[in-house]
Amino acid sequence: MSNGKVNSGSASFWMLLCGLFFALIASSGWAGGLTVSPAKPPEPFIKETFPNATDYGVKAGEPLAWTIKQNDDVLGYAFETNDIAPIPAYSGEPVNVLVMIDPEGKIISAKVLEHHEPILLVGIPEQKLQIFTDQYQGLAVSDTVKIGGLQEDNVVHVDGLSGATVTVMVENLAIMRAAKKVAKAKGIIDFDEASATAMATIKQDIYQQSDWVTLTGDGSIRRLALNNQQVEDSFAGTEAANDTALSPEEANASFIDLYYTLLDIPTIGRSLLGDSEFQWLVDTLKPGEHAIGLMGNGFSFKGSGYVRGGIFDRIQIHQGDNVFSFRDLDHYRINDLYAEGTPYFKEMSIFIVREHHDFNPGADWQVELLVRRQTGPVDSLFSSFKADYLPLDKYVDRPEPIAEESLEDQPLWKQVWAEKETSVIILITSMVLLTLVIFFQDWLVRFPNFLHQFRRVFLIYTVGFIGWYSMGQISVVNVFTFTQSLMGDFHWETFLLDPVIFCMWVFVAVTILLWGRGIFCGWMCPFGALQELAGELAEKLKIPQYVVPFALHERLWAVKYLILLALFGLSLESLQTAEQYAEVEPFKTVFLLRFDRDWPFITYALILLVISLFSRKVYCRYICPLGAALAIPSGVRLFDWLKRRKDCGQPCQLCAVECEIGAIEKNGEINLRECHHCLDCQVTYWNDDKCPPLVNKKRKRMKKSASANTSAVTNVDPNTVKAEPVRIIEPN
Repeated sequence: MSNGKVNSGSASFWMLLCGLFFALIASSGWAGGLTVSPAKPPEPFIKETFPNATDYGVKAGEPLAWTIKQNDDVLGYAFETNDIAPIPAYSGEPVNVLVMIDPEGKIISAKVLEHHEPILLVGIPEQKLQIFTDQYQGLAVSDTVKIGGLQEDNVVHVDGLSGATVTVMVENLAIMRAAKKVAKAKGIIDFDEASATAMATIKQDIYQQSDWVTLTGDGSIRRLALNNQQVEDSFAGTEAANDTALSPEEANASFIDLYYTLLDIPTIGRSLLGDSEFQWLVDTLKPGEHAIGLMGNGFSFKGSGYVRGGIFDRIQIHQGDNVFSFRDLDHYRINDLYAEGTPYFKEMSIFIVREHHDFNPGADWQVELLVRRQTGPVDSLFSSFKADYLPLDKYVDRPEPIAEESLEDQPLWKQVWAEKETSVIILITSMVLLTLVIFFQDWLVRFPNFLHQFRRVFLIYTVGFIGWYSMGQISVVNVFTFTQSLMGDFHWETFLLDPVIFCMWVFVAVTILLWGRGIFCGWMCPFGALQELAGELAEKLKIPQYVVPFALHERLWAVKYLILLALFGLSLESLQTAEQYAEVEPFKTVFLLRFDRDWPFITYALILLVISLFSRKVYCRYICPLGAALAIPSGVRLFDWLKRRKDCGQPCQLCAVECEIGAIEKNGEINLRECHHCLDCQVTYWNDDKCPPLVNKKRKRMKKSASANTSAVTNVDPNTVKAEPVRIIEPN
């Protein structure tokens, strides 16, 4: 607001130069000292781990590995994960780890040789990544290892790395997958039945029309039935346990009655679906694909998560080491079942098992039902129930067993989305709510007190939930990564590894296309929200506000574009270098690392926040390269819903004076490349007690109305006026 501001161009100019100086120091001097170390050679680590070895051998065989010997005795094996399981991490490049195991299959050591992760290049010290891999020492290659979470039977949990969850999940998958493959190749552990059996084929020429009783009786269709008490017992002793015991009736009531089967077996599929639907299914399936049918009552095995995130997070299929879930593109509804005696089902679905899952129809498999229970606003616990499916010999041809293993390549991003489901739901809900605010802004701005309170609460949510809890602060580095991917080998999976960031970028893309950058910068950017809340605090404390003269202000706009161009040029030469100089953004320090880093980074971030106490959102207006990157495509927006009058700017300057980021020019036009869509100008636009053109119109209406009333009184015929008696009230 204009009240309380001090117009001091000189002070503002030097203040901004100070902020820019610290920004450039941070991006050049400090960040430059954090260059990526070259890939470490594996040999020194091998010699350090096996000091008594007499023969280190050479990396050879399938899979590639070193065999470490002391004379004729084998001391262990060493291998690089990039040679065996090169799984891309968030940067699009794998994290290469040297893993060493003993002849009994115990992991002796795991050392990071090379990585390209942005958060680890500048931010989290590399020793923290090594501390993470040190947790694998002593684990067996046959162990099932998960990152974080509650303790489970037959599962080893290791601590994650805050701020680099996706990275360590990829690293865990690569270490354990590579270790199991080497151990099986060296005969340390045996193949399980599913991986040691050659891929079976379904006998398409065997068909016999069967009813429901026959199909369920011989095991063609299997059943998983749970009552409420069984589910309650699974949560016993956890935060999700209910304090109130179930009554006998409630305990015995059905929780879910689920039937499952393999539908591309002709006797099963044709009996259930009918001739035409089964033929459609067979024609739909590509080579190597199969169809699993699920039918159930009670608890929904589909849920609603797939509508938001595209993943069915309540069911998984297990087959040996192979675990996979389904996407919405894998799903078809079943409208009717034709086998005689089929009961009614509330849900009936076909799920396509894609070729890359390496599903073997001749090997045993399991369906796993995941039941989630909330323990807090964002926290929840899972309980799982598994049921076996044993393929009947009469339906499949099983070749002779082979010694070759078929490891699945389960997409890691699916696991990440399942774990982040609650955060994604909350985030998308807030995005929908904000979209409704923008749609109904012309109505909401007529209630300024409500709108201001709502905006304040939303900004607190943005800082707290999106910024600090979900670490959803997007960065200009994401823009460069996406650009590099388009120019090279593009894979969606790289960007799907961080669900919150992915959702944020989808929202940014949509809102820029519709309304410009202001929706994100003014509402959903955590650092922008933090600055705005700091500005509100300054207003409460009556701290004088410095106004940059408009002539200087519109020239300082260009600084962020120059910073963007410089960073973009560096990214074309080296993305890693650009990521280092992108420390001009304080986002990692404030949100990703929560001020847990070296003092120069903390000092720089605090200076920017302190400056925002004296002048609103200085960083956003003049320095932010992300804002510049989003402003460029804002010129092609489809809608312009911020209303103006012909009086705006000529002569009225009220909104231009009140605009705290100076996005309204002297002629009254709103520069939508700089506007943060706070809606303050729209509140004024509709306020007939504040907007000068409306105030004048209101005054004229009141004067005209008063004149009309006076005229009506003047024109009254006195002969027609009937005098009313006057009642005098006398005192008692």
